[in-house]
Amino acid sequence: MPPTPEQPHLNGAYYGPSIPPKTKSSNRPSRRRGGGGSCNPLTCCFSCICSCIFNCIFQILITLAIILAIITLILWFVFRPNVPKFHVDDVTLTQFNLSETNDTLHYNLAVNMTFRNPNRRLGIYYDKIEANGLYHGVRFSTADVVGFYLGHKKENNVSAVFKGEQVVSGVKGKYEAENGDGVFKIDLKLRLKIRFKVWWMKTPKFKPKFDCDLKVPLSVKGRVSDQKFERTKCDFDW
Repeated sequence: MPPTPEQPHLNGAYYGPSIPPKTKSSNRPSRRRGGGGSCNPLTCCFSCICSCIFNCIFQILITLAIILAIITLILWFVFRPNVPKFHVDDVTLTQFNLSETNDTLHYNLAVNMTFRNPNRRLGIYYDKIEANGLYHGVRFSTADVVGFYLGHKKENNVSAVFKGEQVVSGVKGKYEAENGDGVFKIDLKLRLKIRFKVWWMKTPKFKPKFDCDLKVPLSVKGRVSDQKFERTKCDFDW
């Protein structure tokens, strides 16, 4: 067996055989017959048209939104709208008895109210006024108030009467506690349908509400509470 020839001494890293340089033909992507690399002219044209249409619609919507916001801001500065005001001026409670056997509440309640329009340039149509009487969250009566129109900086005094009987549950303990003092916590909630009038134009109907927390003294023959009813401002909510 012949002796193995000595390998030459390698000084440094060995990188293997050199790689031949790439030719121009090797840099070009290969084209295959039947491939989908090229774009169909009709498809490209349709895509461009759709993109242009969507961009135009988007720009139009943005422009309309900006114009509407500017008009709304101008109208607000011109008219300076304020929410309607509502007060309960006086309340007369001549009967408020809760039966011990079947939780039937017998009541006779008269309420005098004032609606006020604080706006200088807006009129208010009160198309519907529904007044609800509640005792600790339990409704015991409903009365409808005749609608009206309230002009600029005007007030209107109206009244509502709640009379009858109604079964109420879960209020016996609170009734007994308040019956000793002769002052009852009664809530008056108004549900409205209103429209605003601007010059000759009328807005669509809104459905706001007024909430009034009242402390009503009982006034019956032979028993008059020491406390007097205080005029109460009610909260407005959309």
